[in-house]
Amino acid sequence: MRLHNIHYATLVLSAVAGYCDTVTFVAGDTIFSAHVTGNFIVFAYQVIKGGDVQAWIKLITFPVFIIAVMCGGWLSKKSAEKERLLLTEALLLLTVGILAYFHPESNNKGIMYLYVMIVVFALGLQNAFGKLFSKATYGPTTVMTGNVTQASLDIRNLLIHKTIDQVSLISLKKQAIAITGFLTGCVLGALCGKEFGLKAVLAAAGALLLCYFTESRSNK
Repeated sequence: MRLHNIHYATLVLSAVAGYCDTVTFVAGDTIFSAHVTGNFIVFAYQVIKGGDVQAWIKLITFPVFIIAVMCGGWLSKKSAEKERLLLTEALLLLTVGILAYFHPESNNKGIMYLYVMIVVFALGLQNAFGKLFSKATYGPTTVMTGNVTQASLDIRNLLIHKTIDQVSLISLKKQAIAITGFLTGCVLGALCGKEFGLKAVLAAAGALLLCYFTESRSNK
């Protein structure tokens, strides 16, 4: 998958991250899979509310994420095609979706946490992709804080200039693609996570695989 279309790549990856983040939050015991530092907040909240061992499990996402990023760095050096990271992510999500279909997480808490950690690992690879190949997208696709900050600065520049600042306008459009994709993914993830549980990650896997094979054919 050669991401020559940065617009398309930014939209798809942002939507996938927002979608998976929300699916695991809704169907996986309020665990964030893309924005893992958010789990610290949920952990702290559950602890002061008298949470049991399930609250502490959220801290496991941090080492899982770190290992995933390290593996992403290793994979990027092993393959000349940087998009293999995203293919690996898609296959991991596909695996979780299939497993959840045949062995629903509702039957066993341990199984549910295993599925969620695999999703965390998969999104860790996408985080690594964003850092290693920053020019492949318009900005971070897994966490929107930086994009919203840049968009806010661009809006300020557009408001204070008497003429249209083309640089700020172009930058704002780029940030809007990522933010819109992420928000759309979050809404769909909430709906699908509630309805289908962790099986819903199959849709994210499908989006990544479709993108991969479409781009592969177009580059031949």
